[in-house]
Amino acid sequence: MSGYRPSKESLARHAVPEWFDDAKFGIFIHWGLFAIPAFAPRQDGVARAISNNYALSAVMTPYTEWYDNAVRVPESPSATHHAERYGDRPYTDFKADFEAGLEHWDARQWARLFRRSGARYVVLVTKHHDGFCLWPSTVDNPRRPDWHTRRDIVGELAAAVRDEELRFGVYYSGGIDWSFNSNPVRTLVQFFGSTPAGDYPAYAEAQVRELIQRYRPSILWNDISWPTALKPMLQVIADYYEAVPEGVVNDRWMHQGLALKLLRLRPVQRLLDGWLERRLRKDALAGRSTDGIVPPVPAHFDFRTPEYTSFDSTTADKWEATRGMTASFGFNQGDREEHYEDKTELVRSFIDTVSKNGNLLLNVGPRGEDASIPDPQRERLECIGDWLDANGEAIYGTRPWQQSEGSTRCGVPIRFACAKRSGQASAATGCERVVYAIVMGPTTGREISIDLPESIHCDANARRLADNRTFSSRVDETPTGKLLSITLDEPLATAPAHAFAIGYDELTEDVAPVSTKR
Repeated sequence: MSGYRPSKESLARHAVPEWFDDAKFGIFIHWGLFAIPAFAPRQDGVARAISNNYALSAVMTPYTEWYDNAVRVPESPSATHHAERYGDRPYTDFKADFEAGLEHWDARQWARLFRRSGARYVVLVTKHHDGFCLWPSTVDNPRRPDWHTRRDIVGELAAAVRDEELRFGVYYSGGIDWSFNSNPVRTLVQFFGSTPAGDYPAYAEAQVRELIQRYRPSILWNDISWPTALKPMLQVIADYYEAVPEGVVNDRWMHQGLALKLLRLRPVQRLLDGWLERRLRKDALAGRSTDGIVPPVPAHFDFRTPEYTSFDSTTADKWEATRGMTASFGFNQGDREEHYEDKTELVRSFIDTVSKNGNLLLNVGPRGEDASIPDPQRERLECIGDWLDANGEAIYGTRPWQQSEGSTRCGVPIRFACAKRSGQASAATGCERVVYAIVMGPTTGREISIDLPESIHCDANARRLADNRTFSSRVDETPTGKLLSITLDEPLATAPAHAFAIGYDELTEDVAPVSTKR
């Protein structure tokens, strides 16, 4: 036994396991009752939605999974849609529709698709903000009895995913549960200040412990915040590490300290709402608005989770870019092909993330009525899978190189990664003598010229991963380093990216890979 204690110092001994660092690509699944109405107002990203209409920022997001709260606010588009489509039917009635749709669900089909996509792990939303659980929990919800599925979705998917030799993780909304809150929230500050108190903290802890005991998830992915004080929260994580030694936790475990407790007070909410609205308006006018959200840093975490955005440079902390294929995680029945992320750009953003020490957690939002994954989502998973089939060597198991990005002399962007040294426990000890240069686009000529550090002594050849062909290259000295030129038979064709393995003779410490240990 490792003997973890509920302290920051003790939990800091838990290193990010190598499997997570090697995996690079995971599948997120947002699926629940919200997939029945499958509606949210059309918005250009969550951050812009918040900035553009702050007074209703918690109900104007493009997230269909926030429907349960939005329909409680009469002036929201979701409330209007609900009245027109469903009349006075309560949200809780969607449970029957969702469970009827489960008759069409085959966990094995999903798992095979995820394997085909090249993903190495899967994270299922087991309980989102509406409080509805996708497993037959033995922990009773005191506000909504039987607020869970009869069928064990979590267990079935865990078994199917593991049969495909993928890791399985669970998401749990610890900070928000609208089944415990009768009052809707309108603003972002109200949202973060609405963590239930009373009997909810014990309920949430019991459910998370049940998930750990029953399913042994490789990833424990909490959302928003955690409803207890610091020590009980750290105890949950310590017990999780004891149960799953190679497990990882994300960074959304802000405990209920003084700051979050103050957020529950209406005067504090009004004061902060006014300040935040003015700040967002000022940032927008100055062109400083962001595309996504970066969570605050909690007392303990294994990896960071920027949402619908990414980090611009290589970080020492492991991170995971978290996003959907459209502006919503949950399925939106109004989404069309033009609302989905371009396939090529999706692959390129994935490569950029990996080059900077990140993983990609790409969401699928299945339909509620028949449990199917929409074709545009399936096509994007297959596109990533096709690229990884040919170029996975440059992604899986790699480590960030100190020079994470560059470009050809003709201006085509390049991202770099390097192979980790065999048998070494830490990426900081060095890497095998291969660096991967991933050219993100077609070229007009037959020669690719890449600037490299002066300390690199390259071999005479460069291997293209897609067809395993080796091309001759030369290295010229420049005033700032070295110029590697690779001569091809023909220009690089239009494709998401082209990966080359470049051998080198020497690597000095100033270009050693970045450590992934905190």
